[in-house]
Amino acid sequence: MVLEDGSVFRGRSVGAEGEWVGEVVFNTSMTGYQEIITDPSYWGQMVVFTCPHIGNVGVNADDVESRQPYLRAVIAREICATPSNWRSQQPLPEYLRAAGVPALSGIDTRRLTLILREKGTLRAALSTVNHDVDRLTEMAQNAPDMSTLDAVPAVSTDRDHVWEQTVPSTWVPLVGGHGETPNKAPHVVVVDCGVKHNILRLLVQCGAAVTVVPWQTDAEAILALAPDGVLLSNGPGDPEQVDATIATVRGLTGKTPIFGICLGHQVIGLAAGARKYKLPFGHHGGNHPVKELSSGQVEITAQNHNYAIDADSLADLPYDATHINLYDGTLEGMRHRELPIWSVQFHPEASPGPHDSVHIIREFVNSLSA
Repeated sequence: MVLEDGSVFRGRSVGAEGEWVGEVVFNTSMTGYQEIITDPSYWGQMVVFTCPHIGNVGVNADDVESRQPYLRAVIAREICATPSNWRSQQPLPEYLRAAGVPALSGIDTRRLTLILREKGTLRAALSTVNHDVDRLTEMAQNAPDMSTLDAVPAVSTDRDHVWEQTVPSTWVPLVGGHGETPNKAPHVVVVDCGVKHNILRLLVQCGAAVTVVPWQTDAEAILALAPDGVLLSNGPGDPEQVDATIATVRGLTGKTPIFGICLGHQVIGLAAGARKYKLPFGHHGGNHPVKELSSGQVEITAQNHNYAIDADSLADLPYDATHINLYDGTLEGMRHRELPIWSVQFHPEASPGPHDSVHIIREFVNSLSA
């Protein structure tokens, strides 16, 4: 693998064979590699695991977060090919090969992460068939910028459908208290920009009936489904690329409650007239402390995004900041002063954890039955 700055990393291929280009990001989570690998928000990205050993517990059918892995490559210090766990159904390398995902083991991930921390997110070329460094450097430098690609259409559903809940026997529900499950099942329409399955699972567990619609579904079509509330999901790429979803939010404003997660948070901001910007190397991991401004409470959160909403751009808008990131002060949540519209940049559904913020899903569902 060669970065666009010419840095070379040699490892052992344990995944699919071939050549790829993509954007390299690092993830600091210590567990949950399968959920990370199947998170649609990583579409087009080569994910570097800072945890030195992944694959130890193999792969199983219960822990996937989408239909398939959407990331461009898996990079790790050591990828285990002989898992040992009672839930394991398949070794990770075997799973990645079947999905057509390349994986490099034996990479100096400390060095790679330090480069990304210093220089920001970089493009890379990865090849298991041709090791010409000059050629790979040129491929990396000519790779497309993620902000120019239609990432969300590649991961969204292509049709409306009711989410049929299937709870694995090994799945442990993780929803905090903060109120009883509503007696009436509120109808939540989820705009799928790359939704994780655990968002849908937890909505149902909290008592909601869930319909999933494609990312470009307009406001009129959503209102025709008679929602009690709309959830804008997480997803990959630059939020400005999903102009149809931004238009949908503007059409729904004042007509139904709206809640956004991650990319959905950014879409709500852009629909309101806020500005977005790209973070140097993004937030990817399960160790981000976020402070709720009203209570002062700090929760450790799971995050996965390269873009953020500029908090200063809320100054002339009817939105208040509700959460901030204690690492870098970035905006982590906002709420409309009059309308039932709010959002968080982090992932309250986690999967992988931590689960400090999972109560937010319940609070959203409960608000629809109030």
